Amino acid sequence: MTVIIPESGFRARLRRATSGAAVFAIALGVCGIAATSAHAADKTDDAVVELHLSAGANGAVTPGLSTSASVTVQNGTGDALSTGHVVVELNRTALADRAAVADWFESEDADGAFDRIADDSTAAVNAGASATSSIPLPQELFADLAPGVYPLRAELTGASPGSGSEEDATATSVLVVSAAQRPQVAVLVPITATPQNGALLSIDELTELTAADGDLTAQLDGVSGTSAVLAIDPAIPAAIRVLGTSAPTSVTEWLDRLDALPNERFALQFGDADATTQAQADLPSLLAPTTLAPFLDPKNFQAPATPTPDATPSPTPTDGPVLPDDETLSVVDGAAPGILWPRGDVTTDDLADFRTYLGGTASTVLPSTSLSSGSSGHAAVGDADVLVTDAAASDALSTAANEPDATARSRSLAAANAYLFLSAQQSAAPLIVGLDRDENRTADALRDAVTTADSPGVDLASVRAAPAAAASVDSDVDDDRGAALHRMLADEVTLGSFSTILSDPQLLLSPERIRILRTIGVGHSAAQFEKALRSHTDATQDTLAAVDIPQSSTIQLLSANADLPFSVRNDLPWPVNIVLYTRPSDPRLEVKPVTTAEIQARTTGRVKVPVSARVGSGELDLHLSLKSPTGVSIGQDQTVRVAVRAEWEGIGLAVFGSLIAILLVLGIVRTLRRRRKNRDEAPQDAETDAAADEEPSENVESDAENAEDAAPDQATGSHPPVIPTSPTDAATDPADPSKEPQ
Repeated sequence: MTVIIPESGFRARLRRATSGAAVFAIALGVCGIAATSAHAADKTDDAVVELHLSAGANGAVTPGLSTSASVTVQNGTGDALSTGHVVVELNRTALADRAAVADWFESEDADGAFDRIADDSTAAVNAGASATSSIPLPQELFADLAPGVYPLRAELTGASPGSGSEEDATATSVLVVSAAQRPQVAVLVPITATPQNGALLSIDELTELTAADGDLTAQLDGVSGTSAVLAIDPAIPAAIRVLGTSAPTSVTEWLDRLDALPNERFALQFGDADATTQAQADLPSLLAPTTLAPFLDPKNFQAPATPTPDATPSPTPTDGPVLPDDETLSVVDGAAPGILWPRGDVTTDDLADFRTYLGGTASTVLPSTSLSSGSSGHAAVGDADVLVTDAAASDALSTAANEPDATARSRSLAAANAYLFLSAQQSAAPLIVGLDRDENRTADALRDAVTTADSPGVDLASVRAAPAAAASVDSDVDDDRGAALHRMLADEVTLGSFSTILSDPQLLLSPERIRILRTIGVGHSAAQFEKALRSHTDATQDTLAAVDIPQSSTIQLLSANADLPFSVRNDLPWPVNIVLYTRPSDPRLEVKPVTTAEIQARTTGRVKVPVSARVGSGELDLHLSLKSPTGVSIGQDQTVRVAVRAEWEGIGLAVFGSLIAILLVLGIVRTLRRRRKNRDEAPQDAETDAAADEEPSENVESDAENAEDAAPDQATGSHPPVIPTSPTDAATDPADPSKEPQ
């Protein structure tokens, strides 16, 4: 039977696989599995034809039962791949031990001869697509095989892309002929999520992670219905609970779903911090968040109003809402106590410290590579109780859980089955597998990894019930993570002094402690730890430099008394309380030595300092320094040059006074000249008035003449009207010319 996978689906899986490529390569290197499950003839060409092979149920077959082999051809070239021929071969010489299994997957070299057990023709494959062939394997092929792990390989020949040469490819796997009963295995699955800023997950991050296609949702989907033991970072429920009533529905539903899962669980340290690093730093106790109170908003914890049946309103409470404490916020419901899962680079002294940290009842989860015996299950190292994970099987399953492509995943699952089979031959006690910290697994990949190994009903209680085998620690501690933690804690003390500029220092110190916990996280490789350490150191220096006095140019003091403004920069997201100390280099300038101020968040404020000059002119320096209200120095001290020009104030007053005097004189002169001009014009006005008074007599004489001229007309009885030419004329009686006008 041949199944053709569309081109678009294959490319989509390739895109999803890209994000996990780095972790995939690291895991393969640890467990000795080759980075690819098939090898093309031309290794220098990125576009190759790959072959994947698996048999049975992820490599496992039961004696006396028929099974099948699955062969998948992936065409990574840009041309269609023609039909070909695939041959499946089995080596009937079992791999002797775990080292032989690792060598087979890495070098494809094994003792013994290979027999052809099946062959088939492959279908043509479009560019970027894949085709899977299922080849039946009858039970007679395995009749003579004893339980064990046998090398299995396949070879593709005769297929060519387009008009090019043939592309031959090979694939390797194993056939695990299991005994009548599978080994009893408990699978530990860490549930973690890292925020972008290193403190708690934000509401936007939680919304994305708990969406239907979110990474946290995928982790729950992958373990749901399995017997996986969950190791939960308490920072995740804490980030949800601090939101109170503002938490989105999808976020609260995710937490409810986690709490409702029947899987056994235990809590990791907050932020998945590494207990080994803390023990090697000689800390007396495990680090924990200073407080989660700064992340709480009281308005999100208001009790809902309860309506009353009568009209009388209930009294309004005067106290604020009751806020949850740190333990309530970060508790993992149903978690088994007394379990630590640190890095595996531990010493006997570290194990003793772990017992001290947890009150003498610690069970430490360690990989089998940390112990001299190399066995998996329950062990005792002196007085220390240890839960040992199978390192090789854990690495193989972690690789499978990180592989989104089901076809490519089958090889790692077969390798895990091989390692677990060999471990079960050494002891009948339950085994443990611990997956790597991985926050980007798909639900299908995680489920395949868990169900390949886990046994229903087997959990930590089952493992602990088995007798503990004696073992000893066999790991060399050659890194300096403990010293690095000491440096971070010293920086935290410095930040504690610096934080006294805040009304609530925990606004700064609480996120800082959580960032330290995440920096020493268990999931960091050596390179990742160095990168995280550099980022944390840079962030600390940026915080300490966030408040300071910017450099200033020379200040000109033109008055004997003035307020000099000095800038103070605050790049923190909170208001700060500062004290500005000012000291002159010369007593000629009196300065207020201490000035307090509050600078708002993300602003540059101005602090005014009163000064008084004792001399008229000169230059001197002002030494400026910032301190917190408790006297802690903040930022770098600054020196400002001040040029005193106090006499310019007198000169300016004199100049302005002179201008005013000149203006007054000019005004007086102008006024006097105007009055003199008015006096000179007064006689002329009098003469003009007299001439105007003589004009009526002349008018009278003219009227008399007019009367005489009119006499002939009177003889004829005609009397022309007399038209007065002036008011005076109108007042003169024409019948009595002798009358003078009044």
